[in-house]
Amino acid sequence: MEQLTAFDAATAASVVSDPKTRIDALRKEIEHASYCYYALDAPVLSDAAFDSLMRELRELEAAHPEFIDPSSPTQRVGGYVGEQFAPVRHAQRMYSLDNAMDLDELDAWMERTLDAIGHDTQFVCELKIDGSSISLTYESGVLVRAATRGDGVTGEDVTANMRTVRDVPLRLRDAGIAGLANADAMAEVRGEVYMPKKSFDALNAAAEANGKAGFANPRNAAAGSLRQKDPKITQGRDLATFIYAIADERAITAQSQWELLQWLRDCGFHVNPDVELCDTPQQVRAFCERVAEKRGSLPYDIDGVVVKVNSFSIQRELGFTAKAPRWAIAYKFPPEEKTTLLRDITVQVGRTGAITPVAELEPVHVAGSTVARATLHNLDEVHRKDVRVGDTVIVRKAGDVIPEVLGPVLALRPEGALPWQMPETCPSCGSPIVREEGEAAFRCISIDCPAQSLERLLHWASRGAMDIDGMGEEIVARLVESERVRDVADYYNLTEYDLATLETGRTNKEGEPIHLGSTIAAKLIAAIEASKGRSLARVLFGLGIRHVGKTTGEQLAAAFPSMERLMSASEGELAQVDGIGGVIAQSIVAFFANEDNREVIHRLGRAGVTMEDAAAGDDIPQTLAGITFVLTGSLVQSGMTRDEAGARLKAMGAKVSGSVSKKTGYVIAGEAAGSKYDKAVALGVPVLSEDDLLRLLDAGSLEAAGIPGREA
Repeated sequence: MEQLTAFDAATAASVVSDPKTRIDALRKEIEHASYCYYALDAPVLSDAAFDSLMRELRELEAAHPEFIDPSSPTQRVGGYVGEQFAPVRHAQRMYSLDNAMDLDELDAWMERTLDAIGHDTQFVCELKIDGSSISLTYESGVLVRAATRGDGVTGEDVTANMRTVRDVPLRLRDAGIAGLANADAMAEVRGEVYMPKKSFDALNAAAEANGKAGFANPRNAAAGSLRQKDPKITQGRDLATFIYAIADERAITAQSQWELLQWLRDCGFHVNPDVELCDTPQQVRAFCERVAEKRGSLPYDIDGVVVKVNSFSIQRELGFTAKAPRWAIAYKFPPEEKTTLLRDITVQVGRTGAITPVAELEPVHVAGSTVARATLHNLDEVHRKDVRVGDTVIVRKAGDVIPEVLGPVLALRPEGALPWQMPETCPSCGSPIVREEGEAAFRCISIDCPAQSLERLLHWASRGAMDIDGMGEEIVARLVESERVRDVADYYNLTEYDLATLETGRTNKEGEPIHLGSTIAAKLIAAIEASKGRSLARVLFGLGIRHVGKTTGEQLAAAFPSMERLMSASEGELAQVDGIGGVIAQSIVAFFANEDNREVIHRLGRAGVTMEDAAAGDDIPQTLAGITFVLTGSLVQSGMTRDEAGARLKAMGAKVSGSVSKKTGYVIAGEAAGSKYDKAVALGVPVLSEDDLLRLLDAGSLEAAGIPGREA
């Protein structure tokens, strides 16, 4: 492994006295060693030997700065921290992929594809890496730009950070340049940045040791590391890449995806070795089944298999839909299931006093993150699933996001395990727990319950309500413990000094308490100030009135455009509002009848929090009355949430639904639109882009926005 290459042996004697020649030789040897290590998984140098060459190169470049080259291996880390992440428009759109959620859907896609081209063809199967998409642009073989996927059209410039990722070649190898259609042409390749599982575990362990929060999963860790403002931080995060695509296949001489993968290897890119060229759909299915069985043993996370038509000419023939190529599909694995020990069942007190049983689990890694707790919803659910303390239970992620206990492995149930029962008193305040007739939930009946107070404060600050960025559970709990905050109005009395001096509960090496500090305090004060301008609908939702969710808050704000008017409304007036029945009306009246609640609202008003909502009044023409909209995907350009966009549409008279039917007027498809988009296409429902939405909101009507009208 430590032997010199043929290049070194032939030139070693002649380069000692010529620094430029020696620098060139070292760069070539280091690049060759990196290629063997990352692209071939066949290292030719030990770590110590590699480091020795790097040290020598750095010393020579320091002594001869006139020979420093941006593509030198030593230049992977810049020494400055500056304004980064400028927008980058991709030369070709970075499309998302359609999904096959099971093998039958995958078979159906392959059948449709073969029918469309009229003959058999080969498919290439690749692992679907669970990371962060990246685009790398090379001019004359030299890396000039790296960009995130962004919205598929425009990404963020992360060139400085990607230069620190060791398996990214700063200069293409000669064999790769030979495969370009034009050696001086621009080539934009694409792939995935990921963090190996071991590196992720080490990163989170280090964060925990320093009293900091870790990342939820390796995908988030990779994305967060890629967007660090200091490239040196990115360099220390042990990122890696798999490259598998090119923006424009005409830039290379390869004629197929399989040949492209070989060309990428020749260039020096890290190409996943777990790929297969399949002649039949049966071979594709078999590959997917094999990969699904071994996914847990891989050193990185995957969430499926990408299947592509091999031939570039057939790919061009099949083309693209509005959002995805017709010649490729992502087969998504079913939710991963694991077994683990149910150590205890505890209860959690919500903001309305609802008592929720929670499974306390032996931590287990499921679908990319560690799961230690999972909600069991209510007592009936616990008994229906018959889970007991001490059971070995089956855990999965619902939609690969929410931890869920499926049930016990009865054969492993320990002797004496008893059915779980709801406690009789609240664990937070000791008050009785009751279950009202007709309800699934048990509740704590005390209005002074500390746990309810904490949950109400967290709810007010949450993204769906007043969106006080950074006001998380740890900080809110400390504010309550220190008696700086008792109710939501107290947020608006906080000073920067109050927050900066707040103890975090951790200590430094000398045993002194660590405070929140002025930087975080300033950001929180700014976020609190910004929350004053949230809509009346969000204020109503944030107050935590029982039975009043986001939609009900919008309905109330539309019918009663001021807090004063709403507080004086009778049950009868409230019940006449579309979507507000007798039970909700009673709950609203009871809430506003409470003097403590009214005092909090008055204090919020004096602090400048929105108490009137012009958007809910009669000033806005109801140009969308009677038209139903469905929103799907992320609204990247505007930064609005779907709820916020829906509220603006409703202010113009529209109805906003969560499901698509023939009666739907329009579907608005943002980035990564899902099954609702597909259903709209199948039903012939018009699909609008985010640009269309913004034009509509700005123009005030479909006609003024240039969108063909449609009654629904």
